[in-house]
Amino acid sequence: MDYTSRRAQKGPLELIYRLIMRRTSVYATFVVAGAFAGERVVDYGVHKLWEYNNVGVRGVLNFYIGILSFLACLK
Repeated sequence: MDYTSRRAQKGPLELIYRLIMRRTSVYATFVVAGAFAGERVVDYGVHKLWEYNNVGVRGVLNFYIGILSFLACLK
């Protein structure tokens, strides 16, 4: 296949360029929306990982805080 026949074929990158990156306003909107969506995905993942690693810790901490506040009242 020579260069001219390959050049005539339009691949997926050409389609992405035509849809998203051709106009600056569309590209900037796509970047901002992608950053927002990416931030939400990372935040959700970190939150789920934190909750998975700290199952039951909150109940133990509340127990110790309750004991400390009770002992503080006795003084």
